[in-house]
Amino acid sequence: MNDQQRRRPAKPHRRPKKDPVRFLAFEVLRAVDERDAYANLVLPPLLKKARAKGDFEGRDAALATELVYGTLRRQGTYDAIVAACIDRPLREVDPPVLDVLNMGVHQLLGTRIPTHAAVSASVELARVVLGEGRAKFVNAVLRKVSAHDLDEWVQRVAPSYDEDAEEHLSVVHSHPRWVVSALWDALGGGRAGIEDLLEADNERPEVTLVARPGRSTTDELLEALGEESGLPGRWSPYAVRMAEGGEPGALAAVRDGSAGVQDEGSQLVAAALAAAPVEGTDTRWLDGCAGPGGKAALLAALAAGRGATLLAAEKQPHRARLVERALAGNPGPYQVIIADGTRPPWQPGSFDRVLMDVPCSGLGALRRRPEARWRRRAEDLESFAPLQRGLLREALKAVRIGGVVGYATCSPHLAETRVVVEDVLKGRGGAAVEAEWIDARPLLPGVPALGDGPDVQLWPHLHGTDAMYLALLRRTG
Repeated sequence: MNDQQRRRPAKPHRRPKKDPVRFLAFEVLRAVDERDAYANLVLPPLLKKARAKGDFEGRDAALATELVYGTLRRQGTYDAIVAACIDRPLREVDPPVLDVLNMGVHQLLGTRIPTHAAVSASVELARVVLGEGRAKFVNAVLRKVSAHDLDEWVQRVAPSYDEDAEEHLSVVHSHPRWVVSALWDALGGGRAGIEDLLEADNERPEVTLVARPGRSTTDELLEALGEESGLPGRWSPYAVRMAEGGEPGALAAVRDGSAGVQDEGSQLVAAALAAAPVEGTDTRWLDGCAGPGGKAALLAALAAGRGATLLAAEKQPHRARLVERALAGNPGPYQVIIADGTRPPWQPGSFDRVLMDVPCSGLGALRRRPEARWRRRAEDLESFAPLQRGLLREALKAVRIGGVVGYATCSPHLAETRVVVEDVLKGRGGAAVEAEWIDARPLLPGVPALGDGPDVQLWPHLHGTDAMYLALLRRTG
């Protein structure tokens, strides 16, 4: 080293600059990983706080939302790409480092952010949240990633379809292999259908509103939104779709509860149960798993229009409070109670209509809760099975002879849908209850591709809804 080199002053230390958008997105990803939180619950209050502080401008909220959901949806694909760029097993990378890396990969391969900006912003975030040493690791990995586009990376890291079809689809479409297998079994058919479904799971869902009968109308919602911001629902007579970027909470009808945010699939389930023919009286309805209250609110409004009353039961106290909030202001009589549907406080044969929307894996709502695909395991279904069967048995006991039960799940997995219904009707694992299937398809007028019946399975790629399942059963003895 010569004298000139010795005299050269050291570079001044530069404090990393905190990017509020990427820092907020990182906070959400950490909450999802560390606390098993759901992004759709964590993100909105953080966005609201950032706006109040003046940290966000213009489209900052949209970028933060894209970084969170895009990273979570494509996590499987991005994990495979990162694994190909490092010299250690992926499991040895600390989770916060992997979050920064995957968010950087999403910016490089899943957005239009320029390469240099995606890399530099990710490295700067790493300096803030990880430190200088690991920021260098992030820089090195992302520069390797930037050498190829997404299609080229997929060809490199995914096995060919002919070699291993399920693993190919798993890597390409970012779903765990067991989920690909389960969805394929439920859907049936060949490659095109399952690819369409997996692609739909990775699309951002529309925000759909429900106009609760007797309290608001779709015309009123459309007028409040304006021609450019609102569209009629595709299938539900109570639905209005919002344009991308719309804020439901800005509508007075949503704030006062006369309308709500609800997927069309959920609306169709409630509407079909309400439309099913019953023999005799039709004055007492039950929602046996009512939390968080969306279907209960629609059922209560429909019941009120016919002079009927709804009992909404929910086992968890905090969810029961959400049901009370959803039903507040309903024009007709209703009651919300804290009760376990497997050990009900009501007498057998008390109701004319019963909805049992049972706890499930949630595989039908992966568009809205993309983290659920990484959180669930195939063995989780075993824990749901006894509960689902127990709730359906009690629902059939709760309804009178000639009354109707709707069994619903937000999952298309066969083990949570038709298999449950068939087991209960045939008395597998418990006493059989005399009941018959009702063809649910005519009760969803205008909805195409409903299969052979008598039950109904909705699909994101065919109907633009969550993958809701509905079986309607009439008690006969």
